Amino acid sequence: MTASASWRLGVDIGGTFTDVVLWQEGGDRLIQKKLLTTPDDPSRAVLEGVEQALADAGIGGGQLNSVIHGTTLVANALIERKGVKTALITTRGFRDVLEIGREWRYDLFDLHIEMPPPLVPRPLRFELNERIDAAGRILVPCDQHEVGCIIATLRQAGVRSVAVCLLHAYLNPEHERALGGRLRAELPGVSVSLSSDVSPELGEYERSSTTAANAYVHPLFEHYVERLVGALGALGYRRDLLLVLSDGRCVAAEVARRYPVRLVQSGPAAGAEAARLFGELSATPDVLCFDMGGTTAKACLIKDGRPERTTEFEVARETRFAAGSGLPLQIPAIDMIEIGAGGGSIARLDERGLLQVGPESAGADPGPVCYGQGNLRPTVTDCNLLLGYLDEASFLGGRMALDRAAAERAVAEHLAQPLGIDISEAAWGVHETVTANMAQAATIHAIERGLDTSRFSMLPIGGAGPLHACAMARKMAITKLISPPGAGVASAIGMLASAISFEISRAAPAVLAALDFPRLQALLDDMNTEASALVAGAGVAAAEVTRHFSAMMRYVGQGYEIETPVTADMVAGGDRQALLAAFTAAYDRRYGRSEKMPVEVLSWRLVVSGPDSPLAQALARKPAAAAAAAAPEADGRRPVWFGRGFVKTPVYQRRRLAAGVRLAGPAIVEEVESTVVVPPDFALAVDAAANLILTAPP
Repeated sequence: MTASASWRLGVDIGGTFTDVVLWQEGGDRLIQKKLLTTPDDPSRAVLEGVEQALADAGIGGGQLNSVIHGTTLVANALIERKGVKTALITTRGFRDVLEIGREWRYDLFDLHIEMPPPLVPRPLRFELNERIDAAGRILVPCDQHEVGCIIATLRQAGVRSVAVCLLHAYLNPEHERALGGRLRAELPGVSVSLSSDVSPELGEYERSSTTAANAYVHPLFEHYVERLVGALGALGYRRDLLLVLSDGRCVAAEVARRYPVRLVQSGPAAGAEAARLFGELSATPDVLCFDMGGTTAKACLIKDGRPERTTEFEVARETRFAAGSGLPLQIPAIDMIEIGAGGGSIARLDERGLLQVGPESAGADPGPVCYGQGNLRPTVTDCNLLLGYLDEASFLGGRMALDRAAAERAVAEHLAQPLGIDISEAAWGVHETVTANMAQAATIHAIERGLDTSRFSMLPIGGAGPLHACAMARKMAITKLISPPGAGVASAIGMLASAISFEISRAAPAVLAALDFPRLQALLDDMNTEASALVAGAGVAAAEVTRHFSAMMRYVGQGYEIETPVTADMVAGGDRQALLAAFTAAYDRRYGRSEKMPVEVLSWRLVVSGPDSPLAQALARKPAAAAAAAAPEADGRRPVWFGRGFVKTPVYQRRRLAAGVRLAGPAIVEEVESTVVVPPDFALAVDAAANLILTAPP
């Protein structure tokens, strides 16, 4: 290793494990570390992993060119309601918008339905006498005496953060900005989030919810980032910390600190970006990314080489898998769905004696029973160990021994004996239940978007994804799977492959036929200036910046809009017909039809990006096709359950499978961070990029 070598580091904090990946620019070696997450202080596991990776490479922190990080801190704070004491200031008459919501029930037939409680309790929600109309005109100026009274109450209440969401501030932020300035001046040390900055979009409930969530987690996130930056500095790192957003893009920490709500699913989004990249390298543009870790499992559809994206996201659901039961967020995000449990999810019998898995998880502490950290209830990981999919001596490369006997006792006591069946049958029941639930949820997710999963290839990532992938693919009629190297730390790899990029939006509702193009051009110019400055602050040269505009459009009278790619020339040239044609094409792609009705634009979006990351560029140098190679001797054999009993199954270390090797199932392929289970009816081939290509009979 040379002192002048430049290195990039990716760090992903999950609910159970923290993953660290170190890569030397220009090389092909990835140093990978997986450690148990430390929930009491997530930075402890991060720093331990970073120190181990640096030691393995024989370098110091000063040789790191960049550190890119994704964290569950924001999501956990919202889910567990562990944010700070937060207040909300809104226009008179809108105090209860967080509780009124959209006035609909996510389950019409549940008489005891529980709606998500607001992050800001009613006594800390304040009304202000001011009014801006739907055209952005000031009707009632801010009552400054009332502002002073509110500030005095906030000071007395010991509030640590304030969300400001005034009516129609997305069109005219004058009142919000003046109020924000006064709050910062008179309440030093109190965080202030303005809806015109955080979520300048239509939708009063969603805008209020998003701004409140940003305020709720802002001080926690600020403190966490400051500690992490300081700790990395102590290791010699002197550059900006980069953070991954929920849309898979990364920005400088200084930008992310303003909008922590946009990091609510940063880790899974980076995993989807990794899946997109691996699919591209395998010439497979249509991919179902299946990400199963220790706590949850998620799915994302990648169509034509692009992950499905959304501007509406939901977190902290009261009822798992029930849309509308959580807190709505208006943020750019990769369209992912939680489809099931993770390896640490607890298996139990319900009051009817039926087997259920999750949503309760053992997490990282205490973790599954076999971790030996005090948990006594069986988890998915415990069952996978008893089925032979995992080996007690080689888990995490042998760094973490698993207690098989403890797992057997837990499954016997809580599942097998009450059901009157064998321990292995009970473990198989858990495995089948969680796999079937995930397959069903992912299939429904695709059908709702008009897509057929049988036309996709599956790309499993996460520590448990490759273990369940073949069984899940069979249930979904998917016949091809791509298992990339380092699948168990794919989110951290995805962070290394993420480009510096940021998306901003501005609401400007207007019927297409009445668009004011000069005014619109001025709006887009302002957006371009703001977004370009944000990526320039992360070190991107102006000549390297690319820009992509889009408009959120719909037919007049519809309740939902779709994102329509547009060009700056369409606006500069005042070309209504080109905008209409772009919308018609986007609508037809989504719904298979278009209408002859008036069209309106609700908002405009701009993504400003730097160049592809060095890792993405290096991986894009596609190798030549692999020649056939002889399969190595198995590293061992062990009994593995495939539904009808145990089968003596060969076990291979992945590093020994050269490009061109072909194997017939059954087989187990182990690497340090994950295990690939190849059922008897599947075949495996290693391609030139070291991906395992798994195929099932049609």
